[in-house]
Amino acid sequence: MPRIPKTTRRPPKTARYGAIETLCRIQRSRAPVKPLLEGIGAECRLTAADRSLAMNMVYGVLRRRQYLECLIGHLCRHPLHKLDPFVLHGLEVGLFQLLFLDRIPESAAVNETINALKAAGLPERLQGFVNGILRESIRQRATLPGPDTDPDSGRPWLNHPPWLTERWRKRFGEAEMRRICAGNSAEPLLVLKINTAATTREQYRMRLAEAGIACRDGLFAPQALALPGYQGAIPLLPGYGEGHFLVQDEATQLAPLLLGPFRPRGRYLDACAGIGGKTCTLVEMEPELGLRTTALEPEAHRYRRLGENLARLYPGNGCTTRQCSLQDFAAAGAEPFDGVLVDAPCSGTGVTGRHPDIRWNRAEADLGRYQAVQLEILTQAAALVAAGGVLVYATCSLEPEENEEVIHLFLDRHVDFRLTAPEPLLPPAAGRFVGDRFFCPRPDATIDGFFAARLIRR
Repeated sequence: MPRIPKTTRRPPKTARYGAIETLCRIQRSRAPVKPLLEGIGAECRLTAADRSLAMNMVYGVLRRRQYLECLIGHLCRHPLHKLDPFVLHGLEVGLFQLLFLDRIPESAAVNETINALKAAGLPERLQGFVNGILRESIRQRATLPGPDTDPDSGRPWLNHPPWLTERWRKRFGEAEMRRICAGNSAEPLLVLKINTAATTREQYRMRLAEAGIACRDGLFAPQALALPGYQGAIPLLPGYGEGHFLVQDEATQLAPLLLGPFRPRGRYLDACAGIGGKTCTLVEMEPELGLRTTALEPEAHRYRRLGENLARLYPGNGCTTRQCSLQDFAAAGAEPFDGVLVDAPCSGTGVTGRHPDIRWNRAEADLGRYQAVQLEILTQAAALVAAGGVLVYATCSLEPEENEEVIHLFLDRHVDFRLTAPEPLLPPAAGRFVGDRFFCPRPDATIDGFFAARLIRR
């Protein structure tokens, strides 16, 4: 009786597959990590734990890419650009687990990475190639180049594209450029903004202590609470469902304060609301000052998240939300506002530690395109500011083309606006981030890179 050939059953697509496939799609499309991984997670039916692990691996690889690619070059003779993308990113994910994720046994890191290649349908010779390199890295671990210094140059690994490090070197100096790059390779600090409509910072700090979660007060923003070392899911934190907090860096928490002094029953517009972090600051003031807040967000996913955050944090709030662009909103004949906040689309070079995909998805040529869009949005927003009203322009970029240059170009064309000092509206500890009347912290272990300018209409 003839033998029936065995059918090869592919293993399930797990966290390693999700991480490798996400890195492949980033390389192809330059798309952001989170929506890519959300889609891949849904396709592969990944559990919440697997999605979290996949995100950890993707971000870890992106934060250490130059170092990991150096190791691959050290361990294999093939030029990296000739490797199949799934193989290259599989090696990155495998090496990241072996070198940086101590909780994962070496055997599991290797075997699960190979299973991801099997799940992708890669031939056995490529599976064997990756398996061999990963196991060789274990044998050579004591003699491999370390994660801190490039053995060829003797300089620290920068793990950022050369165009960006060269810009920072020219503007900030060698030491500051290296400090920023090193900080961006570390795990970012989780910072919460406490919703004082539901609790106080002191009460929530006690609640975290009861749950065994370490925390400390923020250094700059009055409602900030930092959770160093927290690795769990955000919805599992105490009080999430009760609306006791939202995740928000201290720089972003401070930006809406520049709209002050707030006028009782004043009208305020968040022109680029996103998922609503800054909108929430304005809504929180509604009961005390009677503020009337409007928030705009054209993108459907963000607009849905905006509504969810407002409902979770401030049920029954009076905020008006619109899923539309600022241009369409202005064209509909909106009345002037006492304050308008523009958190403009930008390159995001100030948050490449928190979002490491940004550093690899941007090019220097993008800055001019961003500037044109930013200036257009700022001009549209200016038309909605009442006489004597405030216009705040903000980005999470470190680049002058998107920051100071935008403000100077705007003021050259709008003589009815003037730049004003932000210090009187900021907590004293944040005053050190002000220079030339701009609020512009550089990223470090306590705060994200940010820029904001406060303009008054005469």
